[in-house]
Amino acid sequence: MNITLSVDERVAEQARKAAAAMGKSLNQAVRDYLEQLAGAALVESELQAFEQSALATPGRLEGWRFDREEANRRA
Repeated sequence: MNITLSVDERVAEQARKAAAAMGKSLNQAVRDYLEQLAGAALVESELQAFEQSALATPGRLEGWRFDREEANRRA
């Protein structure tokens, strides 16, 4: 897919230099950023789904409570 962006010439030139310093073209740097952005959105979506699932699950503790003495007891 081709995307057209409107960017100030000075910003584009600075971005081109920054990309070159990373050994990339400006096109590749933008492509990498968009892939990273899309991946971050996927991770955020998965985290939200996990949180909803965790909150909806009643758990399996069956009334068990953390006991400091039990946790510190030596075998």
